Order: sequence, then C-alpha cells, then structure tokens
Amino acid sequence: MQALLDNLRELLGPDRVLSEAAAMAPMLTDWRGRYRGRALCVVQPGSSAEVAAVVRACVAAGAPIVPQGGNTSLCGAATPDDSGRAVVVSLSRINRILAVDAQNNTITVEAGCTLAAVQDAARAAGRLFPLALASEGTCQIGGNLSTNAGGVQVLRYGNTRELTLGLQVVLPGGELWDGLRGLRKDNTGYDLKQLFIGAEGTLGIITAAVLKLFPLPKTQTTCWLNVATPAAAVELLNRARSAFDAQLTAFELVSETALGLVLRHIPGARRPAAASPWYVLAEFSDAHPAAVERWLADCLASGAVADGTVAASDSQARALWALREAISEAQKIEGVSIKHDVAVPVSRIPDFLCRADAALAAAFPGIRVVAFGHVGDGNLHYNLSKPDAADNAAFLACLPEVNRIVHDTVHALDGTISAEHGIGQLKREEILRYKSAVEIELMRTIRQALDPLGLMNPGKLPGPR
Repeated sequence: MQALLDNLRELLGPDRVLSEAAAMAPMLTDWRGRYRGRALCVVQPGSSAEVAAVVRACVAAGAPIVPQGGNTSLCGAATPDDSGRAVVVSLSRINRILAVDAQNNTITVEAGCTLAAVQDAARAAGRLFPLALASEGTCQIGGNLSTNAGGVQVLRYGNTRELTLGLQVVLPGGELWDGLRGLRKDNTGYDLKQLFIGAEGTLGIITAAVLKLFPLPKTQTTCWLNVATPAAAVELLNRARSAFDAQLTAFELVSETALGLVLRHIPGARRPAAASPWYVLAEFSDAHPAAVERWLADCLASGAVADGTVAASDSQARALWALREAISEAQKIEGVSIKHDVAVPVSRIPDFLCRADAALAAAFPGIRVVAFGHVGDGNLHYNLSKPDAADNAAFLACLPEVNRIVHDTVHALDGTISAEHGIGQLKREEILRYKSAVEIELMRTIRQALDPLGLMNPGKLPGPR
C-alpha cells in the first residue's frame, strides 16, 4: 500500500493525495451520517487521463476504488467500507463546462460540475437543463448519472437517463471510453452509455457527459393547493394533465406532517395557506397564467381543491419550492428516521399509503409517517419515526421489520423499493428479495464481465456470486 501511495503522489502530485485522517474525514461519511468507512487515501485527479492513471495504479496494486462526487448519496453509495484499503476518487476538480451547443440543444460537461453549475451554464445560453434536486448546489453530475437521479421534473422531462446522450467513462481496467456524442439517433449496436447510468460506479467512473437541453420556459406558474387525500391528489394530477399536457412540469405531494417539520426547523418557513391533511405543489410552464387561474377556479368550485395559493412573483414561487425542498433537511434536524424511496404506479399511490400506514400503525403504535414526493411519476419518500427521541432509538432497532412491511407492500403493488436514490450499501441485500433471480444473475454477469477483479466500488449493488 505504501508503494501505491507513492505511485499516486507521483502521478497527481503530493497535494492531491490525501492520507491524513482529518483531511479524509469528510469524504468517509455519507450525507446522512449512517455510513462511515476507512480509506488508504482520497485522490483528487484533475482530468479524465489522471482518473485513468489512478485506476491503472489501483488495479496493479489490487486496491478497491470508490468514485465520489458531491457525497450526497442517501444510500451510502459513495462511502468506502471499513477495510482501510480503498482509494476514494474524488471527481470535484474535474468540473469544466466543455461546450454548449444551443443549436443542437446539448451541453457537454465534466463529471465534477455541480448540478447548479450546469443549470446556470444552460440558462446563460437561453436553455434549460431540467434536472432539479434539493441538493443541486452540492451534488455533481457524475453522481446524478451514477444513480440515475430523478427530481421534481421527471413528470415532463424524465430521469437523468432520458437526459443523457453521451458519456466518457474510465473502465475498470483503466481504459478510457469516449462516447461524448450529441446524437439522438445512433443505431450501431448496444447503447453502452446505459450500462453506466444507474450503476453507482460499479462498472466504471463517469468523467464527462453530453446532456440534453430544452428551451427556457417563457412563463411559469407555481401553485400550492390543499387536497383532502392522496386519491384526490391523483385525480387532480390527471385533471391537470388533461388540461395542460406537457405544460404541467411538476406535481409534488406533501403531507401536513412533512410540512410541520419544515415549519418547526427551517428559519423563515411560513405556511402558505390554511392547514390541510395533504398539499400539492404544481408547476405549469408556458401555460398562460390566466388559463391556470381558470382551471384552479373550476377545481375550487368542484371541490377538487379546498384552498391554495398561486405565486405572484418569482420570489414567492421560490418560497413555495423551498418548503418542499427543505423537508429532508428538516427531518435531519428532527432526528434519525427510517427512510424509504419507493415508487408504485401512479394509480396505486393511495392504495400504498393506505395499506402501509395501516400495517405500520398496527405493528408500531404511535408511529409517525412523513410522506412526500413526486406523485406525478409515482415516486414517494416514505419516512418513519417515533415523535419521542427516546422511543425512536428503540424503534430504529426494528429496521428489518419496518422495511419488510413497506417493501412487501410496494412489491405487492408492482412497485420498486428504490425509485431515485439507488441501492448503495443500504439496500444491497434487500434488493435480492424483490428482484428476480434472472435479473440478479444478469446484473452479476455484466459486473463480472467489466470488472473481473471486483475492485470498482465494492459493497454496492448486488456483488459477485
């Protein structure tokens, strides 16, 4: 291992190889503080060529490699194990906007660019990069790609997978595959980029990407609406789609419990309308504001919406979105909870909430459910805790039983136990219960073919046989 350290310092320079415990500490703990690992070092390459050189050096020494972007994973996907042998490869210095092609509606960026930087570069060219996450100021494009991030505009624009045209990847042997092509049609065999999107760094290290851009919306109308039930929210979603089609770009569901945590813990947060069991945060792009207001008037008259507010300015719209985006931070301040990132068909969202709430209340009296998420694409964040900290400590010990209730309910409704956060360490064993043996074997076969030494981000996703 000392020989590897010396080699890495020669390749990158001594200042770009961190081996002191204090310097490495921020990169060895996940965002939630659930996972902590150890590493031989953290390296900070400045180019794809340097990433390739690092990988070749690690392969020669038999050292595990853990790619890391903004370290915002909620599943421990970018945290090394506790062996102390891994080399964490930070992509933060590989952060250039390489090209913006407004005529082709594409942007080519390096993996260490923050999502916010990509959004800003697109906006400067009069274009929209629609991926939108609460962590956009910190999360990096490489991590977004590696987890196939979703966010609040999947309803209109799709996941990161749908937003990607080309990739550059350092493979597990240290070869560099350059697939940075801004083509929307390329029927020349396997679509190789799809292997690496959502693979959580187990098949290679993404170093750059060509991403789709869209016209900037000329108008946006943001509404916070009170609804009685999740079923009413789903009905309202379909009513909005029928009226506005692709002009409906976001449709978020928030429970009163989730909003209550934001109001309690986030300075400056204000309740936007009267209290209600459930809320919808809807965004319409390029729809005439008067048309949205007429639609809302009809919804109020019919009882589909009980109350609400329409943002009268950009600052008011940002304030409404801040309430939704601050839920995770508010939960973190409140204390540890058992989190789930699930998806079911949109039509089954009410069934899921009804069944899971009832089963958990029977098994764990007094449980608190914090439910919110992207109802427009069926993705809910379903987080559980006890209101009292002392009770919560004991409740966390029931994690396997809680997960079984939630995940079995999701599975029975033809859903998935991970919609946008990935598998990481958190669900590595759990996924074996819900994926078919054929699917798991296919995943293992692909991983074995590309990384026969098993050095790329070990301990994440289903491992070797």
